[in-house]
Amino acid sequence: MKEGYVIRDQTLPHFFTMTVVDWVDVFSRKNYRDVVIECLTFCINNKGMLLYSYVIMSNHIHFIIQSDNGKLSDLIRDFKKFTAKTILDKIQLEPESRRDWMLERFKLASETHTRNKNYQFWQLSNHVEEIYSEKFMWTKIDYIHFNPVRAGFVLSPQDYIYSSASNYVDGKGIVHVEIVQNPVVNVLNASSFTKYNSYDK
Repeated sequence: MKEGYVIRDQTLPHFFTMTVVDWVDVFSRKNYRDVVIECLTFCINNKGMLLYSYVIMSNHIHFIIQSDNGKLSDLIRDFKKFTAKTILDKIQLEPESRRDWMLERFKLASETHTRNKNYQFWQLSNHVEEIYSEKFMWTKIDYIHFNPVRAGFVLSPQDYIYSSASNYVDGKGIVHVEIVQNPVVNVLNASSFTKYNSYDK
């Protein structure tokens, strides 16, 4: 993570946005979304990732994570490297109607910097914000969970499968999430999401 934001405190949770180059909507396909899910699960089980919230949109992902061993930059680097390689392999080896177009975009992106790569999948810089308070944590959790609603994918946050909203509302989801206790509302339900959506984003 030498480009862009430098994580000052490797032990604190951070809000991240990772975006596919040229905003290519790779994650409109389930098989590529599943790569992100598999990598999150692996990092949780093997690399000390604490995941508090996430959402996978069509061309970017948001999540709040923490490293339990104080190596957050390394964790993000490995996550981006693994997901990029795996998804690029799938694009090239599995049926994909937009293969040539996507690979052309990724190849052009790799030519804008000096790294020795054939393709660039993720934008080099990440949008990163340190989580400095419980209220700010919940502001970002709500921002993450309401992304699919704002995009018109679903009516309720918990109805979007590739998000942690159902972990908070229903107590289950496709990835293990560390549930953050709401400082104001002790019992989480759908109405609490609506209430806290009024926070400034």
